[in-house]
Amino acid sequence: MKKLILTAVASLPALLFAQTGKFTVEGNIGTYNAPAKVYLQYRESGKTIIDSAVLTNGQFKFTGDAGSAPSMGYLLFNEKGNGMNVVRDYKGIYIEPGDIKVTTTDLLANATVDGPKTNQENAIYQAALKPVMDGYKALEAKQKAASEEEQKSEAFIKQAKLDEKAIEDKETAVNKQFIIDHPNSYISLNALQSFAYGADYTEIQPLFDALSPELKASTGGKAFAAILPKLKAVALGATAPEFAEADTSGKMVSLSSFRGKYLLVDFWASWCGPCRAENPNVVKAYNKYKDKNFTILGVSLDRPNAKEAWLKAIHKDGLAWTQVSDLQFWNSKVAGMYGVRAIPQNFLIDPNGKIIGKNLRGDDLEAKLAELFGKI
Repeated sequence: MKKLILTAVASLPALLFAQTGKFTVEGNIGTYNAPAKVYLQYRESGKTIIDSAVLTNGQFKFTGDAGSAPSMGYLLFNEKGNGMNVVRDYKGIYIEPGDIKVTTTDLLANATVDGPKTNQENAIYQAALKPVMDGYKALEAKQKAASEEEQKSEAFIKQAKLDEKAIEDKETAVNKQFIIDHPNSYISLNALQSFAYGADYTEIQPLFDALSPELKASTGGKAFAAILPKLKAVALGATAPEFAEADTSGKMVSLSSFRGKYLLVDFWASWCGPCRAENPNVVKAYNKYKDKNFTILGVSLDRPNAKEAWLKAIHKDGLAWTQVSDLQFWNSKVAGMYGVRAIPQNFLIDPNGKIIGKNLRGDDLEAKLAELFGKI
């Protein structure tokens, strides 16, 4: 029955993303009472909204005004009711006009969410992603179960990377299929954002073009459309956009100053855990091929007034190549120019300035460089 309802709702006109109104989020978590609390956090009109409700026999309820487009939010449960910072049990929902029901017999993370169109579609999306999430959990459990000696072995590390790559490929496939199957779903915009991280412009553009006119005309649709020219500018085969940025000593360094070499432009930050975890692979690649007309240019998205943290990370991780940053966090000029919305990300540029590789990590980076320079 739910599938039939979704089909009917999907045929509604442009009012789909223009409606505003009251929302209600209500549900239950066991039989908890005070001081146990549920917190609701979401974004509306560029502001973060936070509300809380004390549980009464497990019941909670929130009401408020929904905006003109669905807004991703989170319900967070704290048995002690002493704030959100220590919360580990949470559930993602979409704030939209109507009644949103949340029910669970144990953890909030395992709750079922029912409500208007976007929350129903999110349930379908999350069900499709479940094998992916289970894969990540199994990989994490495997790593925790291994001894310290096993974790350091080359065979274990290599297999872990292969397992992670397989899960990432599955996630990409899920996102792509959902977008194709739900061209009028706001969830598809979020799925497209995830898909775009590892995909090239030639794959992204057709998926965006296939979205409904209503979705493309929404606030989120217009925002993504504005990014597309930047993604096109850094597509495979394109000439990498020129930029100049200050290095660690304040000297301006231009991209064109590396012309004639194979160059990996590596976007990272000292605060980025996955970036720091990937740095040993990048160091290994640099040391192996630095005498083969290959070098690296690091572009950091470190925060304002965080130069010391940036310099400390460079030293600690042994990053011996040129590093630049305007220390503007996600407002980094170069990151914006290259359409970077998540890190780590990188772009491999040939001696003529053409982009010949993107998001090359671990074994993928090694394989590409071996292809260019021969195995060493």
